[in-house]
Amino acid sequence: MFNHGNVRIADKLDLILRWVVVTPDMHRVHHSIQSTETNSNFGFNLHWWDRLFGTYRPEPSAGQEAMTVGIEQFRDPRELRLDRMLVQPFHGSVGNYPLGRRTIGT
Repeated sequence: MFNHGNVRIADKLDLILRWVVVTPDMHRVHHSIQSTETNSNFGFNLHWWDRLFGTYRPEPSAGQEAMTVGIEQFRDPRELRLDRMLVQPFHGSVGNYPLGRRTIGT
């Protein structure tokens, strides 16, 4: 669960670690509200998959501190209750969720 940790690693050390493991700053980009960032940095412990399939993104466009985390359609606090989260996978359409949407050249 290291890559989901809310820890700060010195920038130089983070760049070195990214060649060995997926760091929190690297994976956090995947949790961005921006679809081009949501569809990146899927790797949980090995970064090679993202580099191999072209889904690696070094930083969020707004930067780590200003990045908005979450999925637009689940920003309503009611959707964050445990009972609602447990049934979300069984709701019909995914609506505007950007899973798999890719923009060439970004």
